[in-house]
Amino acid sequence: MQADARATGPASYFPSIEKAYGKPVAHWFALLESVAARPHMEQVAFLKASHGLGHGHANALVAYQRARAGRA
Repeated sequence: MQADARATGPASYFPSIEKAYGKPVAHWFALLESVAARPHMEQVAFLKASHGLGHGHANALVAYQRARAGRA
């Protein structure tokens, strides 16, 4: 039996983020690099206020990016 290949955790939001906002997640990660020094919730607020993302989607992107960069 094969393992389920679906993403888990924050990455499970990526398909709906791309569909809802019409941009690949790489676009959002590039934007987050410009505010990488800010705390987690300030980065979430940046995506929400400046780019219209919903809280859950913004939080998922920030959590994934920070974990990937070792800034959890």
